[in-house]
Amino acid sequence: MSTAAATRTRTTWKIDPAHSLIEFAVRHLMITTVKGRFAVVEGAVQLDEADPSLVDVDVRIDAASIDTREAQRDAHLRSADFFDVESHPHITFTSTRPIAGRGSEFKLAGDLTIHGVTKEVVLDVTEEGRGKDPWGGERLGFSATTKIKRSEFGLTWNQALEAGGVLVGDDIRISLDLELVKA
Repeated sequence: MSTAAATRTRTTWKIDPAHSLIEFAVRHLMITTVKGRFAVVEGAVQLDEADPSLVDVDVRIDAASIDTREAQRDAHLRSADFFDVESHPHITFTSTRPIAGRGSEFKLAGDLTIHGVTKEVVLDVTEEGRGKDPWGGERLGFSATTKIKRSEFGLTWNQALEAGGVLVGDDIRISLDLELVKA
């Protein structure tokens, strides 16, 4: 082991679900964007204090906690047509490797599992800051974005439109705002 590796300090941080947000956006009717979120998220981050891009991330999202502000649509998204939450109750992300970045911005590759299908995705990550909370704890914020094609995860339900196009777009924009608490 190199001297640099031996002197690295790794810290563990837990996701604070009350102060974190997992959102997505998808085209609807080919004319507008529908946004939604997942209300239940948990996970941990192992962080190299000398280099925040050297990070191990494990996130687990409760797929049934989907919320698009429309109960009938949410029920359809939970069904076998989409997430099939009875068979696939969780969406997970596990980091696999950092990709070079600069300063507080970096790229992080990892395995995203949705609907029982795992694909590598790359997150564009920004460390948003850190500080002490009023209760003596230490907090750290990260934001991240990526894009996926839902069809690559087996989410293929759709409906053709009479005027052309489809009801639900294939491209999904994902954004995460995570507040972490030092363990």
